[in-house]
Amino acid sequence: MGLGTLTSAPRAPGTLGCPLCPKAFPLQRMLTRHLKCHSPARRHVCHCCGKGFHDAFDLKRHMRTHTGIRPFRCGACGKAFTQRCSLEAHLAKVHGQPASYAYRERREKLHVCEDCGFTSSRPDAYAQHRTLHRTT
Repeated sequence: MGLGTLTSAPRAPGTLGCPLCPKAFPLQRMLTRHLKCHSPARRHVCHCCGKGFHDAFDLKRHMRTHTGIRPFRCGACGKAFTQRCSLEAHLAKVHGQPASYAYRERREKLHVCEDCGFTSSRPDAYAQHRTLHRTT
């Protein structure tokens, strides 16, 4: 049976359960992403260390461990992180600041240049920056 034919198992009200393990998620997109972890296929492979990933986003995020790019910076102390969730955990643990968004909300997208670490919340500024890295 392929992942596309699976239905979620009932869990707590308002959650979608994984049919293959006990995990449950509040949103369909989160369950769909999770289901990939049950597939042995790892189509996106890191050229630095050989680690495989289910989707391109996970590989892109992983590459920051090799490049040293840390786009998520704490406004209180300046410490930088490779992932937004790491910054949010730091803010809560070290500075006592809970997450400033509702769990079901989409946050503002941060565009990150994986070549140099430039970040912008504006797609036009990011696109303009990317022209600096294009070869002629």
